[in-house]
Amino acid sequence: MLSACSRVNLKRSLATHAKFPAVPQDFQSKVPPYAKLLKNLAQVKQITNDAPLTLAEKILYSHLCDPKESIVSSNLHDIRGLQYLKLNPDRVAMQDASAQMAMLQFMTTGLPQTAVPASIHCDHLIVGKRGEARDLVAAISTNKEVFDFLQSCGKKYGIQFWGPGSGIIHQIVLENFSAPGLMMLGTDSHTPNAGGLGAIAIGVGGADAVDALTGTPWELKAPKILGVKLTGHLGGWSSPKDVITKLAGLLTVRGGTGYIVEYFGEGVSSLSCTGMATICNMGAEIGATTSTFPYQEAHRLYLQATGRSVLAEHADIALNQFGFLRADPEAQYDKVIEINLSELEPNVNGPFTPDLCTPISQFGETSLKEKWPQKISAGLIGSCTNSSYQDMTRAADLVRQASKAGLKPRIPFFVTPGSEQIRATLERDGLIKTFTDNGAIVLANACGPCIGQWDREDIPKSSKETNSIFTSFNRNFRARNDGNRDTMNFLTSPEIVTAMIYSSDAQFNPVTDSIKLDNGETFKFNPPSGQDLPTAGFEHGREEFYPAADPKPQPDVEVKVSPSSDRLQLLEPFPAWNGKELKTNVLLKVEGKCTTDHISAAGVWLKYKGHLENISYNTLIGAQNKETGEVNKAYDLDSSPFDIPGLMIKWKQEGRPWTVVAEHNYGEGSAREHAALSPRFLGGQIILVKSFARIHETNLKKQGMLPLTFADETDYDKIGSGDVLETVDLADMIAKDGDNGGNLDIRITKPSGEAFIVKAKHSMSKDQIEFFKAGSAINYIGNMSRNQQ
Repeated sequence: MLSACSRVNLKRSLATHAKFPAVPQDFQSKVPPYAKLLKNLAQVKQITNDAPLTLAEKILYSHLCDPKESIVSSNLHDIRGLQYLKLNPDRVAMQDASAQMAMLQFMTTGLPQTAVPASIHCDHLIVGKRGEARDLVAAISTNKEVFDFLQSCGKKYGIQFWGPGSGIIHQIVLENFSAPGLMMLGTDSHTPNAGGLGAIAIGVGGADAVDALTGTPWELKAPKILGVKLTGHLGGWSSPKDVITKLAGLLTVRGGTGYIVEYFGEGVSSLSCTGMATICNMGAEIGATTSTFPYQEAHRLYLQATGRSVLAEHADIALNQFGFLRADPEAQYDKVIEINLSELEPNVNGPFTPDLCTPISQFGETSLKEKWPQKISAGLIGSCTNSSYQDMTRAADLVRQASKAGLKPRIPFFVTPGSEQIRATLERDGLIKTFTDNGAIVLANACGPCIGQWDREDIPKSSKETNSIFTSFNRNFRARNDGNRDTMNFLTSPEIVTAMIYSSDAQFNPVTDSIKLDNGETFKFNPPSGQDLPTAGFEHGREEFYPAADPKPQPDVEVKVSPSSDRLQLLEPFPAWNGKELKTNVLLKVEGKCTTDHISAAGVWLKYKGHLENISYNTLIGAQNKETGEVNKAYDLDSSPFDIPGLMIKWKQEGRPWTVVAEHNYGEGSAREHAALSPRFLGGQIILVKSFARIHETNLKKQGMLPLTFADETDYDKIGSGDVLETVDLADMIAKDGDNGGNLDIRITKPSGEAFIVKAKHSMSKDQIEFFKAGSAINYIGNMSRNQQ
């Protein structure tokens, strides 16, 4: 038997000399550099004395810039949740709403091209209303300036540009770019969708994306690993969506914070690749850094079906010869949750939060108890979460069953294909006709209603009456989908949504109940049936929706931004730290849930994503004032009332820096960095909360703000608006590069003159201290770039 030392040396030798077939030129950017990753991993194995690693750790650690710098202990428990990792991601993906600010920030660095392959996807700015043809024409006309800007950036810097109508970013990434063992950053919180194909894909803000685009090491605190063991097999009405809605109910929206969720167990092999993607997609709703699955036969089949057999061949070698794409047999998880797929029933999650989980068998009773609307007003399927061929064939099967019985939908029904490839395949196989013949409106291949781009016609925009919708989406905060704070969005599988449109009754359970027909007879659905992959393969679709496979930078292309534009605005650098303690006034004390939708609303505001000044007029307009109960209301020092951004603007003009105080999981939800950019732009310096959502805390650091948490949560109750809040030992913390025990004292001075100290915590790393000193991460990267030149 080999000694531990011999096993390490053997593995290191094998990995160092790993042989993979040559990669064809057109796949160079799509196949992870497995030999290089294995070599990196061998160094990690040597440092950790061959300690068993989870899959997530293998992928993360194989992407370390320098394993010896990041892996400072042979004990993995000294790394997880404690040590910052410096990583080199393989790829960056950006959706059009966030790509604007990412590109504006990248432009300030002066670099001629990106350091890694990247793509831009135009999916967020297309309003869903009456169907693809009319909606797409309107969107292109309305957003021409933005689309032209992004396309010119793509040409200049060699970034793949997927134009409007091509599909939703996460579906396109799954079909084209995701790969087992890949590490990718995406400027959207649902980037973890790619984990369904065995990647580590992390949602970030634009400044984080610029790290990767410029070749700057990207920093992440080493996550803990949450293992989810799947046993049994899905059957009947249950679907992959029910795995993650169940998990969200168990963990809540904060339960995954600081963790990567890694699925394992015999139940994994029963899932389709796209089903795994659905599960990973909604992992964002539990606050997880990302989610991933070990390489499976389903992955191999999906890669082959999407024209990537070359990638499957390399992944097979990485798995079978080196055990790279799975956890080591004795790997230890920080926490394990078990879900028996055979016992899982469909769930309905909501309203207003994605973790309020109700099994379908209990929904009717619960809806009466909670006084939720008994009539469902609309049903919507698709989105990046549930628009796969499997999802759509199962939904179409139910539509055919109902049609055969003479039933038609009783409420508006919308279908959103995830990509041009999916749409074309559905059309070829007759599914689009099945939907439209039965009253459905098929929207453009875009986010549409899921992200708030829904010009809804069945409910008056002025309505204050509560209504409910059933969707297969992933997020359901107030006002998110149609701008109406009184719309309750219940998240569930496409199958349940489809069945419910034929009843529109909250008391209807399609698993057990029947629908009365006009002739007096009754109709009961059979469990849905579908196909994981199309028998005839995927249809390519319309060529105009596909970009060049390997675009090269065109330095002569001019990226124009008109000084008079209300959609795009070149960025001015934020001021660097002046070396002094921060002294601010508390502008607002926020009560309860405060998501990025509350901080930087989407919907109609999406059109200003490239114009920092204009979009900043929406800052915290959804927040509730703890002291008055009012939404979007704050009070000046003389008690004069203002809307929240209005007071921020006034104080900025007066040279009065400010702080916002808030409760738990502040910044939950989308990766939108405008929720950090706008407060910084409007004069904010400190955000002090009970706890942060991961992405938002990072975004604040990237923009030069100081995010702090209460050491004692009860101190939240001691602070009020108008109080003077000033740091005591910030200069010392900065001098020590953040390595001061993670503590910071805050002096609070009340209007009465009473003063006291509040203990706060920070999580600033050495690099993040440099961002703060420079005024922002982009300032820091730009300074580094100019110094090198």
